[in-house]
This record gives sequence, structure tokens and C-alpha cells, in this order.
Amino acid sequence: MKVTIAYIDEPPFGWTEVDGAATGADIELADTVLRALGVSKPEHHLTTFGELLSGVESGRWDMTVPLFVTPERSARVAFSVPVWAIGDGFLVRAGNPKGLMSYASFAERQDARLGIILGQVQHDAAKVSGVSDDQIVVFEHQHDAIAALRSGEIDAYASTALGNRMLANRGGISVFEAVQHESESSHKQQNIPLGAFSFSKRNSDLLAAVNRQLRFYLGSPEHRARMATFGLTHNEIDPAIICQR
Repeated sequence: MKVTIAYIDEPPFGWTEVDGAATGADIELADTVLRALGVSKPEHHLTTFGELLSGVESGRWDMTVPLFVTPERSARVAFSVPVWAIGDGFLVRAGNPKGLMSYASFAERQDARLGIILGQVQHDAAKVSGVSDDQIVVFEHQHDAIAALRSGEIDAYASTALGNRMLANRGGISVFEAVQHESESSHKQQNIPLGAFSFSKRNSDLLAAVNRQLRFYLGSPEHRARMATFGLTHNEIDPAIICQR
């Protein structure tokens, strides 16, 4: 049985090691589930965020790493059961010189520029909160957005709060700082966006098999231990499991 999974370069969810091997929390989860289904060696395909959904729709790959589930995306692809729930945050320069704590606070600073990856849900979230088109700079790759933040071209990079914490740790506290959005501090788990693997709507057999294994595996001690190595804790795992009940 051959299964190809597409991923993007977005630690801690997925990235490519120096030796060319794919790794990350989402890759680890996908590989574990697929091996349990008899796929001895899942194939990994690095792509851009903008190509993830179109690629799975057209059959270039069988599934993608988890994406935030939205009505628009659900009209195009089929999603698995949720595997994590993660709120948004900013990556800013150390000290957060413009005091950017949420999309709403960003909208109040017309001199601030926000970096967002093409097609990601953070674009819509920012617009809904009043961030203007003139304030948004769109990038195709995460590393380009980080370089722009480092150079001062943008004042913040919007992504998941978890991913930004990892980027801040990698860059060093003297360079970057991760800001969890104020709206996520209330711990209202039901409001935190859910992420799930995506499949072509024509690939119902694979989706059903993956869902069966996910329901068995998610929340197990092994699952929690594997995800902890990438920084995912019960805060990200438990809300997804609750939604399956």
C-alpha cells in the first residue's frame, strides 16, 4: 500500500532535516497512523501552502498534513477527525516594540505591517478584526516572512501560537518574541480552531481507515509522549479529542 502525504516547512508541524527526511509533529502522527494501517513507508512530499489543497484535490498526493478546518476548505476536501486545536499568535521582534497583542490591537496601529502566508486562515482572521489590506504583506514561504520580520520590513508574523513559540526559541530571546493573542488567554477551548488531515472527497476508503486509527490512537500515552517532543501538550490535544465525543 502506497500513501503520499504532502507537508510544508512549518515547525513544529513539519520540516525537512539536513539529510532530506521529513519530520515534525504532523509527520510523526501521520506516519504512526499509516504504519498501523500497513503502510510500511509513507512517502512525504514537500510543497507550498498554496498547493496543499489543490494537490490533494487533483490526486497529486493522497493526504495533507493537518490544516485548520473551515467551511470553504470543507467544500473542496474531506477532513479527518480533529487532531489538534491551536490558537493564533504573533512572532515579533524582541521587546514587541509596537505592543502588538492581537489582531484588534494591530488594526489600531496603521504604521504596523503584518506578515501572513498566502492562503492561511490568519489572513481572514486579521481582516475580520479590522486589519487593512495596506497593513498586510503576503508571503509564499515562512522563511521569507521570518527574514522580513528580522529586517524590519514587517512588524509581526501571524501564525499559530505554538509554532511561533518554537520559532522564538530557535531565534533566541534577543531576536524574536512569541505573543499569544489576548483572545486565546481565556482558555475557551471551544473557540480554538481545530486542525485535521485532508483528503480528496474521492478517497473515502483511506479517510475512513485513518479516522478509525486516529480515534483509537489520539490521547493515548504513546500519542501524548510523541507529540510532547514537538511541544504539543494537553492544551492542544484535549480540545480535539473532546470534539469527537
